[in-house]
Amino acid sequence: MNLITYLQAGYPGLAVITTEEARAETEIGTVCTALNRQLHAWSSTEGLVDLSEGRITQCADPLDAFQLLEELFAKREPQTVVLLRDLQLHMDQTDPMLIRRIKDILRIAKTSGHALILLGCRLNLPAEIDHEITRIEFGLPDASALSAVMDGIIASAGLPELEPAVRESALANSLGLTTTEAENVYALSVVEAKAIDPAIIAREKANALKRNGLVEIVQSNTRLEDVGGLENLKQWLVRRAGAFGQAAKVYGLPAPKGLLIVGIPGTGKSLTAKATASAFGLPLLRLDMGRVFGGIVGQSEANLRAVIQTAEAIAPCVLWIDEIEKGFSGSKSSGGSDGGTSSRVFGSFLSWMQEKEKPVFVVATANDVSQLPPEFLRKGRFDEMFFVDLPDAAERSQIWEIVIARHGRLTTDFDTTALGKSAEQFTGAEIDAVFVDALYDAFLENREPTDLDMVNAMTRMVPLANLMDGQIAALRNWAKGRARSAAGEKRTGPARNSRRIAGMN
Repeated sequence: MNLITYLQAGYPGLAVITTEEARAETEIGTVCTALNRQLHAWSSTEGLVDLSEGRITQCADPLDAFQLLEELFAKREPQTVVLLRDLQLHMDQTDPMLIRRIKDILRIAKTSGHALILLGCRLNLPAEIDHEITRIEFGLPDASALSAVMDGIIASAGLPELEPAVRESALANSLGLTTTEAENVYALSVVEAKAIDPAIIAREKANALKRNGLVEIVQSNTRLEDVGGLENLKQWLVRRAGAFGQAAKVYGLPAPKGLLIVGIPGTGKSLTAKATASAFGLPLLRLDMGRVFGGIVGQSEANLRAVIQTAEAIAPCVLWIDEIEKGFSGSKSSGGSDGGTSSRVFGSFLSWMQEKEKPVFVVATANDVSQLPPEFLRKGRFDEMFFVDLPDAAERSQIWEIVIARHGRLTTDFDTTALGKSAEQFTGAEIDAVFVDALYDAFLENREPTDLDMVNAMTRMVPLANLMDGQIAALRNWAKGRARSAAGEKRTGPARNSRRIAGMN
């Protein structure tokens, strides 16, 4: 947090947006001590408190508080910083008198060297003061801050010092939690395991992110070897697998930014996203872009900042955004429909993609690239774009083998080569659906499924590729010269140990 720089520069109005009020106040207090400034705090419950002397002046109404501040700021010495807790709740009432008072006190603070700091979990300023208050991002705690919390729990529980490897793993699994959440998780681990258990921490962090509703941790054992074909894409990922380590940093190798995978639904895009995290040896976060957009003014922008903050705290990691075109398709014409919210969120995301310094590798998948704004696709946002086409005959044979084995049958009981040729135009997801349909037929007759059941099921199903042949042709045409082929120019089929699991998009 660069608060000290802003205070030294004489900024009269600042805003620290965080849910960690106690940690933020501690850091602000440290800055004020370093700059030899007095610190006061106001809330509607406590009134105005001189934190250095403990003197309290009761004033629940912010207008009364500003009257006191005007008198305080009339004195040029000592320079004072005033924390205003949850002032946003009062500004939500759109009281013109309050807004006028804020403008007046900011002018006085500017001329007398004092400062106001708005502290809360959200910020939605009225236009009258929007350009007079500077937002300061307050990041999630780093490993050193979490280490201090962990030491406190270990000491209070009387536990022995952790082994270095266990401590490192526990702290890595804690990244992305607030100090309060971390303290609760460590205490829970002590109760459950009588120790600091990295597995319990990882489990509870996943639950915490899931409750947040914006991002979730995806546990996946999918490897690149589990993806059939797509050799160009896999080789591209393999060459970048070591770019997140310390050796690459010392070498001066920049961390990869991200990857956009475009293709037909059901052809393995999501599977590749999961395999990417395994190949890189990094945690996988999944973002539902649709959940970022909220109905309250300013909520969407705040949600995106929370997502970025979480991803950067956990970094290095892989951030997976599935069907990204659904989240950003409205950014082209959002000005008239949502007050420009989609455009602002889209612009903020693009800026972060372009300028991010933390090693967050973004894997975005898209089915309909025509819905994405052109600026999203230019170089610099993603390192590369790949196009995933329908599987060829050899890949389809491998898909049949995986589907058959996954449903508890022997692949030797079926002619997977013939089935692969028969399933032309079918995606992996559709082949899985065909096998399930054949299982129902066989179950009704109390027997095992056969190749004929598969063929009959295929004749009943119309592949998506037949229904949207025009869109697929357009997508293939778009990909020429714009995106690299994930499978390469010559698609002769995957090696025997490579496979694409059906049923994954």
